[in-house]
Amino acid sequence: MGVCGCGKTTVGEALAAACGWPFFDADSFHPAANVAKMAAGIPLTDDDRWPWLDRLAAEMGALERRGGNAVLACSALKQAYRDRLAAAGKLRFVHLRGDRATLAARIAARRDHYMPLTLLDSQLATLEPPVDAIDVDITLPVAAQVEFIRQRLAPGSPSDGR
Repeated sequence: MGVCGCGKTTVGEALAAACGWPFFDADSFHPAANVAKMAAGIPLTDDDRWPWLDRLAAEMGALERRGGNAVLACSALKQAYRDRLAAAGKLRFVHLRGDRATLAARIAARRDHYMPLTLLDSQLATLEPPVDAIDVDITLPVAAQVEFIRQRLAPGSPSDGR
């Protein structure tokens, strides 16, 4: 979880591959109206997000009931959003944390993504940093981020290595 440009998809795909789990990008679950708003530079409201979060929770809950694991890349900026997702069952949150300059540079370099740089400040203002997540510095190489997360997902390990 984290704001746009933090590497949710890149790190999530790498983590899923390392663990042998499926990867899901929450962006692909947004209804067309949400995508259109974001592409136009209009921040989503909670009313826009609730059905999307419920759909994600339903998908993750179904997977857990089948005994599976997965990696879900999702902004989950507010605690209320993470609580909504946690209704799915046993979830562990990973917060990909970075400074505004690093995030802005990454967003500016992206191609073919609907989230414009203009929404970064809105996301940073909305972000409620989690207190119970695995906290990862996005300036680390992707492989190091993945290894850091995997170590903390292991039973009995600390959840935050800050």
